[in-house]
Amino acid sequence: MQSDGRSINNEDLGHFVSAQQNESAALLGNGSRRRESSGTSFGFSVFNLINAIMGSGILGLSYAMATTGIIGFSILLLIVACLASYSIYLLLLLCVQTAVTSYEDIGLFAFGSPGKILVASTILIQNVGAMACYLFIIKTELPAAIAEFLSDAHTGSWYLDGRLLLILASVYIVFPLSLLPKIGFLGYTSSLSFFFMVCFTLVVVVKKWSVPCPLPPDHSLQYLQVSNSTDDCKPKFFRLSKESAYAIPIMAFSFLCHTSVLPIYSELQSPSKSRMQNVAYIAISLSFIIYFTCALFGYLSFYDKVESELLQSYNKYLQHDEAIMIIRLVILLVVLLAIPLVHFPARKAFMMMFFSHSPESWIRHILVTLAFNIIIVLLAVYVPDIRNVFGVIGSTTSTCLLFVFPGLFFLKLSRDDFLSRHKIGACTLLAFGLCVGVSSLILIILDWINKK
Repeated sequence: MQSDGRSINNEDLGHFVSAQQNESAALLGNGSRRRESSGTSFGFSVFNLINAIMGSGILGLSYAMATTGIIGFSILLLIVACLASYSIYLLLLLCVQTAVTSYEDIGLFAFGSPGKILVASTILIQNVGAMACYLFIIKTELPAAIAEFLSDAHTGSWYLDGRLLLILASVYIVFPLSLLPKIGFLGYTSSLSFFFMVCFTLVVVVKKWSVPCPLPPDHSLQYLQVSNSTDDCKPKFFRLSKESAYAIPIMAFSFLCHTSVLPIYSELQSPSKSRMQNVAYIAISLSFIIYFTCALFGYLSFYDKVESELLQSYNKYLQHDEAIMIIRLVILLVVLLAIPLVHFPARKAFMMMFFSHSPESWIRHILVTLAFNIIIVLLAVYVPDIRNVFGVIGSTTSTCLLFVFPGLFFLKLSRDDFLSRHKIGACTLLAFGLCVGVSSLILIILDWINKK
């Protein structure tokens, strides 16, 4: 499909609607049939999508449970996971109706060139912000994680310099992986990341019995377990406070993978809507299980004393614990391996905005990849508090890509009756996304004002 400036009308769309009659048909036409024996396997596609879903967000879910209660958290997390899965379903349904497999081209079909530019620029802002935040975490947390294994005599050594470690990780890990021509090649690193996430969850479960309750005021644990007999050691099942308003944004951002769904689909072996939907179901289900297990046992370890970032709680109350020290490095490696996966949709969005009519070029591919890596490294190195800056961006772009755009585009393109279940579902997604985005943005701004 040519990405010209004209609007796409219903007559153009009518040429493609007949494809909806067979949901299991390959969406890429003859091109997909040529790749039935190649492409990325079903298993690696699942691992890639899980890696796109899971990241540093897992560290904030125990805090979200503390602010909403176990049952309240369970209901909210299930709702968000179901809505995320449904929004992927609508995106794939739109791929059937329009015969395209990119988020940007769906925007083109819905609202012409402005729609395409809006989607591409949103993906760029979201993914560049996410990559820079991931590197910022590496810069601040990796030196401290390494220092846990060393004596005080190593203070000031070059390998404890966060900026230098950030640059080395970007040059030797992020940049080479980002240069890979297809997202499917990251299946091996994504499967490794999934294994690390499972290990992290198991450590959280096991360490629940190493944290005493009530927690000692001096943050030093001289014993392994005491009786959970006080009110501080009783879990809350339902809870509502001003901090509860942060719970849904944390959960929503934890399930954001929609910029990677269609690139993963386009490289799927024997691609079809039903096959890709199964990939999404499995990835979201496994992510839900890991998220809930980690959140539950992290909360039951510290109850109301759990920090907004779970590892900080372990650093405070289980200092120099070998398992925690190792798992801290493991989580940082997972964050690092997630950056190339986020890089692919960002580069694709940039290419579609500025080079959609140009032939493929390896030189351009390398230069754009290098430019993106330089930008995110500079942001991570020189912006002092990048997570607050991109908190505003995340509250807007993340909710747009996860909820608002899928619902809005389906309402614009679908010929279903307005009271059909898909149209009602699309309206629900749109309304939910707007509420979450606006409320989280207001909360962040109010938090900034209160800190001044």
